[in-house]
Amino acid sequence: MKAILTLCQYKRFINFSYCNPTKLYFGDESLKYLNEELPKYGNNVVLIYGKNSIKKNGIYDEVMKILKANNKKVAEISGVMPNPTVDKLYEGVEIARKNHADLLLAVGGGSVCNYVKAVAVSINCDEEPWQKYYINFEEPTCDIIPVGCILTMAGTGSEMNAGAVITNPHTHQKIGHVFQDEKVMPRFSILNPKYTLTLPHYQMVAGIYDIFNHICEQYFSNDDDNTSDYISEGLMKSVINSSRIANKDSQNYEARSNIMWSATWALNTLISRAKSTDWMVHMLGQAVGAFTDATHGMTLSAVSLPYYRYIMPYGLNKFKRFAINVWDVDAKDKTDEEIALEGLKAIEDWMNELNLVMHLKDLNVTEDMIEGIVNATIIMQGGYKVLNHEEIVNILK
Repeated sequence: MKAILTLCQYKRFINFSYCNPTKLYFGDESLKYLNEELPKYGNNVVLIYGKNSIKKNGIYDEVMKILKANNKKVAEISGVMPNPTVDKLYEGVEIARKNHADLLLAVGGGSVCNYVKAVAVSINCDEEPWQKYYINFEEPTCDIIPVGCILTMAGTGSEMNAGAVITNPHTHQKIGHVFQDEKVMPRFSILNPKYTLTLPHYQMVAGIYDIFNHICEQYFSNDDDNTSDYISEGLMKSVINSSRIANKDSQNYEARSNIMWSATWALNTLISRAKSTDWMVHMLGQAVGAFTDATHGMTLSAVSLPYYRYIMPYGLNKFKRFAINVWDVDAKDKTDEEIALEGLKAIEDWMNELNLVMHLKDLNVTEDMIEGIVNATIIMQGGYKVLNHEEIVNILK
């Protein structure tokens, strides 16, 4: 992800530039800083959120009170679904255009934050957004409307990156575009861990696995001695520790704070510096999601272990390191393969401990869907093994 960066390789040496322009406000009093941000933008704010949860838990009223105190004219886009669709994108674009949006303010989880960025690059776009951004993977050539995020669920890291995932249910495609222009990134994001405490357990653990897998996608590539991998290992250990606490006590503020903060650092582009990255688990999971509309983190958990077991021989050194440095596997008198497999067994035990979905059948995937899911899977080049069609079939089965 270019956040914004230029990456080139000369022999063994990686050169890069790094910039992340999103300003974060973190903590249980972070919403008050919305008062500092709103004066930087025009009068017309489009408030974007999901269903009615933010109205039930009072967040909507808190945000509206601040918007009114700052004399903002507010329009709303409500009902953003967990896997935002292209039809919902077009609906939001029309509302934002009609109301001459000066700022798009997302209140919700990763799906809402993903969605708001897709709207931001489409409002002034003269071309068809799905074709331009998600089929051709072109960059915006139009003015981009500023985005702010108030996060209510930890998982995607969308509060501090330029990624936007949209589903096309008509073609069974779920595609993420990580935009190159830093103007797509939220200008500011507000992270109050208390806002995550009302999440159902299923959504909490799905988000936790999304965080963990974001780190894995960037970790399982290359075998060099890379600072980014040491940071990744620390983040993974933090997620594991905090997840176990939150799994037993979902109201533990410290654990939920650590989970929320880890989610941001897992995908704000820092740990991908000087590396190639994999992302095949996400490509498999997103293809499953396009056919089932299943919760994103659970599609990842269902496909992860079959994929990692398949590619392990091609990246054995890193899987061995993962077992020792993340899961504290004792390497004495064991082969590299035995150590690596013990690491995968450790992650499997942890996933079962959190009660994550471990099989595609539990997401209502049927045998006759497999071929379509395979055809919808984008094949990535950055991991230890570039998969072919038949290999993807076997992994899914």
